[in-house]
Amino acid sequence: MSLHDSLLAMLTPAVENAGFYLEQVQVTNPGSHRIVTCVVDGAKPLNLDEVTVVSRLISELLDESTLIDDAFTLEVTSPGVDRPLTLRRHWEKNLTRIITMVMIDGTTLTARLTELRDEDATFIENIKGRMKTHTVVLADIKRANVEVEFNRKDDN
Repeated sequence: MSLHDSLLAMLTPAVENAGFYLEQVQVTNPGSHRIVTCVVDGAKPLNLDEVTVVSRLISELLDESTLIDDAFTLEVTSPGVDRPLTLRRHWEKNLTRIITMVMIDGTTLTARLTELRDEDATFIENIKGRMKTHTVVLADIKRANVEVEFNRKDDN
């Protein structure tokens, strides 16, 4: 088993038991030292206290483990806004957000996610002040990302 796979197998259950999701583990070797980067997510955006808790948990597990013998730097971070929506929980977490989607047929849609069901979702697109509702089959979406809203109003 590779180091990456071994780290995932060791860390995932502990991170999930703490109430978070281990999205990614990356090991890099710039120069003569090693960096272990863990991308951790939650049901809602992580705050600094939660990142600290999960960082300590991962650090303790790595210190007790024999998977990495030499010195390393641990970086624990949350996913960036540019992370594609690939899992159902990504979609659930971003309910009410504006999503840009590229469909399998190449068309695009940028609209606010208002409802999520098993097979499809409802989006509202604002076209020059007129609202248009779209029902999109989730399987028809090739790629989707959240759009950053700087002046978002509470009423959507």
